[in-house]
Amino acid sequence: MTGVNIRDAVASDAKAVLAIYAPYVEKTAVTFEYDVPSEDEFRRRMETVMQKYPWIVAEEEGRILGYAYASAFKARDAYQWAVETSIYVDSSLKRCGIGRRLHEALEQRLKVLGILNMNACISFIEPEDEYLTLDSVRFHERLGYQEVAHFHLCGKKFGRWYDMIWMEKLIGEHRNNP
Repeated sequence: MTGVNIRDAVASDAKAVLAIYAPYVEKTAVTFEYDVPSEDEFRRRMETVMQKYPWIVAEEEGRILGYAYASAFKARDAYQWAVETSIYVDSSLKRCGIGRRLHEALEQRLKVLGILNMNACISFIEPEDEYLTLDSVRFHERLGYQEVAHFHLCGKKFGRWYDMIWMEKLIGEHRNNP
């Protein structure tokens, strides 16, 4: 994966990005979304995020391999230095370093914007099942995130109850006048 380029997404990437996301909706509990959004809906989501935050893609020879983006952690002004992050990689390319490269690029963009806290909302079940592994938790731990909240049995998908955890990584100094 040496020829992978990380770039800012554009609205016309929606179809390729949605193709990566759809299997996570249909076959996993990684997302609690039940139905795959339409391409138009997904494009609207991307455009809304990109008005304020980065949405990036990993691309090799014109093929999008994964994507990452940040969105508002909470809408109120006091939360403006914190974001929620999302990273999805083509399921056939897991453990190839694409997620890490996307995260590193996203983190750098967020630092430039003055973001101090990166938060990840992660589906969780123990023991793992056929719809959800602990891969996302392990991935975030390797990147320096720590678990800061655990919500029990709060999402139901595929007839099962799943927990949700929040993990956080502090990426800047929390000064009195940020």
